[in-house]
Amino acid sequence: MSRIFITGMGIVSAVGNSVAANHEALKANTCGIQYKLDLFPSKYAGLLPFGLVALSNEELLKALKVTESGVTRTSLLGLYALNEALADSKISTEEIQSFDTALIGANTVGGMCLTDELYNDANAKTDGSDYLGSYDCASVNLFLQRHLKINGVINTINTACSSSANAIMYGAMLMNNGYARRAIVGGTDSLAKFTINGFNSLHILSNEICTPFDEGRKGLNLGEGAAWLILEKEEDIKGKNVYAELTGYSNANDAYHPSSLSDEGDGPFLSMQGALKLAKLTPDKIDFINAHGTGTENNDEVESRAMIRLFGKPPAFASTKGNVGHTLGAAGAIEAVYSILSLQHQEVYANLHFKNTIPSTGLTPVEWYTKMPVNHVMSNSFGFGGNCSSLIFSKV
Repeated sequence: MSRIFITGMGIVSAVGNSVAANHEALKANTCGIQYKLDLFPSKYAGLLPFGLVALSNEELLKALKVTESGVTRTSLLGLYALNEALADSKISTEEIQSFDTALIGANTVGGMCLTDELYNDANAKTDGSDYLGSYDCASVNLFLQRHLKINGVINTINTACSSSANAIMYGAMLMNNGYARRAIVGGTDSLAKFTINGFNSLHILSNEICTPFDEGRKGLNLGEGAAWLILEKEEDIKGKNVYAELTGYSNANDAYHPSSLSDEGDGPFLSMQGALKLAKLTPDKIDFINAHGTGTENNDEVESRAMIRLFGKPPAFASTKGNVGHTLGAAGAIEAVYSILSLQHQEVYANLHFKNTIPSTGLTPVEWYTKMPVNHVMSNSFGFGGNCSSLIFSKV
């Protein structure tokens, strides 16, 4: 099995339009969540907080020089972050278009940011709008494939909130099984009326800025964004800038409930345990956990219990969803970038808005930006249906 390294990163989120901007925002404890929603008409505008990317669709189209019709915001955010990752890695056009370069992208929204257009198309007696082919999740990667002329393996992962963590894992597995020499992996999701209404129906959206791992947490805030990593094998990284090594990964499912984790945290426990086993690390070697930490009553208590069950006394941990909101299918990739930044700069970022520990667990997340030795970071992403994934990134 080849060692796999990250040689490029790209990101756009509610706190910045580049890796460097996100890094500065994390160090400054910046919260990008606002009571603002101007992407589409919604009765929740001004009532619920969201993590919006500070780029309009018009600005994205202009910056990306996209003239193709029927391209959704989800795809535009994905291309924006992917361009940064590709430029950062310095892989050539020939390598991008090689048959041994895989593209594994994740999302949950796809073209659902155009739900109203979908409804109109479904009821129209015409051939439909320019967006008719953009409603499914695969449309995002098909757009990226066309735009970059990618010829290798391409796949779309949709496992709810663990989607892009699984995309990273799947890309690494393709490389280790001889189906790809390198992999472009990540995810993108935009805010959408469909998902806002869907999450609101579950009564897990907070009308205040979210407070992960806090006793008084009221729910999550939806966000949007995109992030990508370039994965390359050890034999191909000579002379390249290398950010980290992907040493462990695992997926598990507690099959407990369509939208909740089991009280014992079986899925989170097994995914963390499996990642440690693959990385050949004991629990005490993990210096920091980038927690899933949604701010919901179920997730934060269950994730805490699972960490206690595996680690005894868990290492330093925090959630960055208080910075950017819950970006759904993009969350695993965005938080992978943040985990790698911790390794690169030997620092960890604050769990914003925390006040009081959850009584049943007694755990306190990192409350301030902190410089500290970081050799191994575990990043958790837990999705609906109990689909739980953990990644381990290690210092090079």
